[in-house]
Amino acid sequence: MSQQVSQKLLETKDIQTRLKKIKLLILDVDGVLTDGRIFLQEGMGWTRFFHIKDGYGLKVLMKAGVQVAIISGGDSKDVRTRMEFLKIQHVFLGDEDKIKALDKIAQATGFKDDEMGFMGDDLFDIPVLKRVGFSATVPHAVDEVKECVHYITEHQGGFGAVREIADAIRKAQGL
Repeated sequence: MSQQVSQKLLETKDIQTRLKKIKLLILDVDGVLTDGRIFLQEGMGWTRFFHIKDGYGLKVLMKAGVQVAIISGGDSKDVRTRMEFLKIQHVFLGDEDKIKALDKIAQATGFKDDEMGFMGDDLFDIPVLKRVGFSATVPHAVDEVKECVHYITEHQGGFGAVREIADAIRKAQGL
């Protein structure tokens, strides 16, 4: 999908209406905030690469008043460290039943389903993707996820996909 086609999809009336309602962006980690690869660093354990543009995009989004949450089936020190650095309030790690975490986030924030967006890329993300008001995935997501989302990013996971959505939310809301 070209950047121009992708941008036009983000500007459709349906997607703009959805983005305008978003008060909380929820993200999966592996494959969305990262490219999905992990590597073993001697003495440090398993780790991942995160993109600085995604992190900055989240900081700008939060400064504009949109909250951010993380729901990931995995649980590791590098992810916890990154989320602490970004000052992400709602972090749920280590459970592939992501609906439980979504329910806890909704209860803690008081946000309705249509006020939350979610980016995920694998099968256990589907229940959350189907429930929230705006759902997005990355180009390398599994086909079943691509079939149920509102938008597929131009950028790959770990290479600016999250920034693409954060910027789209800010733009739709005039922030």
